[in-house]
Amino acid sequence: MSRNLTQTHAWFQKSKQFTPMGVNSNFRYWDEETTMIISRGAGPYIWDMDDNRYIDYRLGFGPVILGHGYAPVVEGVAEAIKNGTVFAWTTPMEIAVAERIIRMTGVEKVRLGNTGTEVTMHALRIARAYTGRERFIKFEGQYHGMHDYVLFSTASSPVGALGSPHSPVNSPTTSGIPHGISQYVINLPFNNLERLEEVVSARWHELAAIMVEPIMGNAAGVMPQPGWLEKLRELCDRYGIVLLFDEVKTGFRVARGGAQEYFGIQADLVTYAKAMGNGFPIAAIGGKAKVMDILESGGVAHGGTYTGNGAGAAAANITLDILEREPVIESIFAQGQKLMDGIHDILTRAGIPHFVTGVPSMFSYILGVEEEPKNFRDYCAGDDALYEELAMELIERGVMPDCDGREPWFMCYQHDDGIVAQTLSVFEDAVKAVKQ
Repeated sequence: MSRNLTQTHAWFQKSKQFTPMGVNSNFRYWDEETTMIISRGAGPYIWDMDDNRYIDYRLGFGPVILGHGYAPVVEGVAEAIKNGTVFAWTTPMEIAVAERIIRMTGVEKVRLGNTGTEVTMHALRIARAYTGRERFIKFEGQYHGMHDYVLFSTASSPVGALGSPHSPVNSPTTSGIPHGISQYVINLPFNNLERLEEVVSARWHELAAIMVEPIMGNAAGVMPQPGWLEKLRELCDRYGIVLLFDEVKTGFRVARGGAQEYFGIQADLVTYAKAMGNGFPIAAIGGKAKVMDILESGGVAHGGTYTGNGAGAAAANITLDILEREPVIESIFAQGQKLMDGIHDILTRAGIPHFVTGVPSMFSYILGVEEEPKNFRDYCAGDDALYEELAMELIERGVMPDCDGREPWFMCYQHDDGIVAQTLSVFEDAVKAVKQ
């Protein structure tokens, strides 16, 4: 089968005349034939420029937790922005959003931002100012945004560039990063308790923060092993290091209180974005008052013209209200579990080795392996080419995951029983096509 993509390809060629690679984020470029131009979205669906409809499991890389164009959010934002969007002063809506985040997550103070990159950048500055130290630990395969300090050994890095797991190499993800910045970041394998303890015990006096995605949201949803997050908390307490949870993907998606609630671990600083605004640009830093209050002295810079802007704040206030009042998390977990189980059954019957990873609201499957992956290097042992081939068969049939297995499948409130059943039927057909 083959979709008609005449107009989609034409629009992509037009975009390339004005925009490098024809996209405004490199992650949106797949190749010359498969890069899409999308005309609209509604609920769990998106449409391309040729009016082909897809069940959407990318959901903008995770922000769309309620569904595209979700009426209460859109109508609430439209009403709010009639009164203006930025004033160079605080608004009641910003205060309401901060209050909701505190109530839902257990953080004690909040500052708003616009993007995940922005808030992880500021959170690192807060941690450094609070501790008086400069270096931080991150983990291989984890992505914390587009600022220079964190673009080493991300999920975009080739595993061959990472060095030995006993002595990892900081592999820059991009040109253009000053060489000296690499000295401030220490990359370690995720879930490797022994190596973590060795490094922290030897270098704690240099460490401002341990920065971690509680679930590897940019490497197929690989989960923390029992005791891993608890050990991070223990070491940070012991040595006065800031535990920084990057919940840009897990926040308000894996539980109402995010990964802190799901795993029962309270961090010192937490960053949020994506699902908190159902697709509108909004982000936040939350944390313990003693850490966040370092901003009150005026000696630590944090700001932004559009932080707490009317559109984003209104979207967050309405989205979080819906998440508090309605069974959104329960619904997406129920439907996501059906998909995880169904995909596992189909792949098992087809004789394709695999392991299903993540949680029902953001999950994936790694092909060509049968044991649970524990870190990015384990993920890289999977069959990426087969995953992409299967994903493209799904897309051809109207089901849209990312073609890159590092990006999880995301669920929204409007993925219902019928859509899940249709997805599994298409998945079975796609697997048969790949086997042939």
